[in-house]
Amino acid sequence: MNWIVFDYGDVISKHTDALPALAKAFGFEQADFEPHYWAERDRYDSGGSDLEYWQNVGRALNVPVDKAFADELTRIDVAGWTHLEPDVLELLEGLHEAGAALALLSNASSTFGRWVREQEWAGLFRVKLFSGDLGCMKPDEKIFRILLAELGAEPGDCLFFDDRQSNVDGARAIGMKAERWVGVTTAQSAFGSSEE
Repeated sequence: MNWIVFDYGDVISKHTDALPALAKAFGFEQADFEPHYWAERDRYDSGGSDLEYWQNVGRALNVPVDKAFADELTRIDVAGWTHLEPDVLELLEGLHEAGAALALLSNASSTFGRWVREQEWAGLFRVKLFSGDLGCMKPDEKIFRILLAELGAEPGDCLFFDDRQSNVDGARAIGMKAERWVGVTTAQSAFGSSEE
């Protein structure tokens, strides 16, 4: 079976729109807040808890974070990543209807993964994997090996789309076919070349 594997953020979804609200919650301008949001992200997306993540951000900004505040920040953060690209959703629905085997592989927290699994559109994917549940992240070879084991597939049986070149390179390094995502034209051209 051939699999088509998609990243989530900045591929299926638009870029987060939560940063202004998160910055405001901390009492900072976005330009001063955003570097800390990203600096702590890898640890969070590798399996860290919501509370631990926001406390790390808070320490960097000298703002105390308790569980109630962390829960509110998490709610804002998750909501920021929930806006799907309509043309990508249409593509996914078309692939699903055509019988394609779709999988999702995202560097994202376990909390975000739970939100995804509750969405109706998530049923388009036969397999959904999130780095926060697995304890490792793209482009680490380990996460691609876990993906292949979950799919029961050989690397050459998978076509992977991601917006980050480093993740594309990581997938290619173990033999997967992979393309850097710049919009639905990426998929259209990849499918065209695979049919030649």
